[in-house]
Amino acid sequence: MVGVLSNKIQRDDLKPGDHIYSWRHSYIYAHHGIYVGNGNVIHFTRGAGQEIGTGTVLDRLIFSSSQSDLSKPPCLLCGDQSMSDGVISSCLECFLHGGELYLFQYGVSPAMFLAKARGGTCTLATSDPPEDVLHRAEYLLQNGFGAYNIFKNNCEDLAIYCKTGLIVFTSISVGRSGQAASFLAAASAIVSSPLRFLTTGFAGLTAVGCGIYCISRIVSDIGVRRDVMKIPVERLVAHSSLDKSEAATETSKED
Repeated sequence: MVGVLSNKIQRDDLKPGDHIYSWRHSYIYAHHGIYVGNGNVIHFTRGAGQEIGTGTVLDRLIFSSSQSDLSKPPCLLCGDQSMSDGVISSCLECFLHGGELYLFQYGVSPAMFLAKARGGTCTLATSDPPEDVLHRAEYLLQNGFGAYNIFKNNCEDLAIYCKTGLIVFTSISVGRSGQAASFLAAASAIVSSPLRFLTTGFAGLTAVGCGIYCISRIVSDIGVRRDVMKIPVERLVAHSSLDKSEAATETSKED
């Protein structure tokens, strides 16, 4: 049962339109997707061992959450997805990749949000009806979701957009992902706050750090941010295609 300490869910309890996730490699990070029914999940991956998408050596140290274990035969349902990238559809087994199944929670209270100290498990934002969620997921499967970026456009960003239709319209802030916001909040709590100089005791430092972490997380949540807007998926894809066309035109002019 989904609760304060765990969002674990049984497969029989899944419903089309659910935002699900599975932790990878000793809970270092989680991979997210939208369950669309009939045992299938639509999710966003950089693929080929690069799903975390940093573009650095960390991509090799933190192994892919996509289906890239070459020692195993291809899935009979999905085929070989080891080199797949972008928005893809997989069976639930391939999506979980040996991990356990969890349900991302929407419309939680601020107290519940802060009780779940690890980011990427819930949001204050409310979910749209399942039919809207499924329409967005299927449309993005056919048309893509742009370039993968660990901080601004990752698998959790895709799932949250499908559930809410919300897009961050500023280019200077982190995306919708609670995981990314959590990592940045932790870094801020450790090294960035001038409040750490107001106390020298370990207990005081811990309290200040926890306070900064909690505040940073909650103000970054998609449910309270002001730099977001609701955009139809057709408009989102059209805008993305226009950006690519403009970039190609600029490149050809330079050549």
